[in-house]
Amino acid sequence: MATRTGNRSTNRSGGRSGQEKSAFNWGSSGAIAGVALGGAALAIAANLGRKLAVQGISARKGNWAKSLAAEHDMVLALFDKMLATDDSQSMQRNLLLMKISHALDKHAYAEEHVVYPALREANDVSVAEQLETDHGEVKTFLYRLGNMKSDSPEWTPTVREFRTAVEAHARLEEDEVFPRLRSEISEELDERITHEVNKAGFMMA
Repeated sequence: MATRTGNRSTNRSGGRSGQEKSAFNWGSSGAIAGVALGGAALAIAANLGRKLAVQGISARKGNWAKSLAAEHDMVLALFDKMLATDDSQSMQRNLLLMKISHALDKHAYAEEHVVYPALREANDVSVAEQLETDHGEVKTFLYRLGNMKSDSPEWTPTVREFRTAVEAHARLEEDEVFPRLRSEISEELDERITHEVNKAGFMMA
């Protein structure tokens, strides 16, 4: 809240001087500053709330492997919604593509900055490199779709191919890579990875 500076002056009847202006007058710099600060605070609070809501869905799933698996499921569900559209629903297709892109960026950030380094530390270097190569293919698919008209005859086949690649990557991680890594690391490190994955996800949410 804006505060007044300077001494208050009063007239003989005890009222304020006519020269003093309230900070809530529309023309005052105090009001402008107060509105700006209030707006900034609301924006920060809204962004924080959005981040908590987005990341909370994953974090509630428990350990890092389960939270990442939950994100796999959410992305595949978005693909299914996109594949259920037709050529007349270009706006919906573009919106869903944007959601998929954001979800995959957030997911990849957590894996590439936390999980894959842990794989390298556990001497699964080739596996980490393969999974990162898969992430490169994801970027290629996003580029192709981002530069393709959503009513193009190639749109649906490309989306279907993209979904198949993402699902294969997810199954490899969920069925083989994540369980093996968890069996090779300590409980303390497992908890630390969970914390770091949640933190990375919150940053990118």
